[in-house]
Amino acid sequence: MFSKSNKIKTSSETSREQNRISAGTVITGDIIAKGGFRVEGTIRGNVKTAGKVVISKGGLIDGTLTCQNADFEGKFNGKLTVLETLTLRSAALVEGEVTAGKLAVEPGATFNASCEMKNMVKTLNKDDQKQKERTA
Repeated sequence: MFSKSNKIKTSSETSREQNRISAGTVITGDIIAKGGFRVEGTIRGNVKTAGKVVISKGGLIDGTLTCQNADFEGKFNGKLTVLETLTLRSAALVEGEVTAGKLAVEPGATFNASCEMKNMVKTLNKDDQKQKERTA
């Protein structure tokens, strides 16, 4: 009765979808999405996505952003939570509060933010602890 084309998308398929905010576009308000974003325009508000957010040169997010990964070449001002890796290219300007799993900053990037690293503590199991004690 149902064809294969009516298949429901899984979360991994949906997160591959890309939303694009073109240059000259200004969005004011909250955005919740499953797919990633490429921001070439301006977003003023809160953005939450399970995907990756790319802010291109000329792009701006002013507000709160929560995402899986981020790659900034443009401007961000506000509260930023990146669950995995935040990459700042040489033209990036970030101001505000940042929480990230990993942070990569190219020379020339401006990073005027308080920063907290999360999820990077590795717990040692008993075998690792014994091995460490033997080598010490």
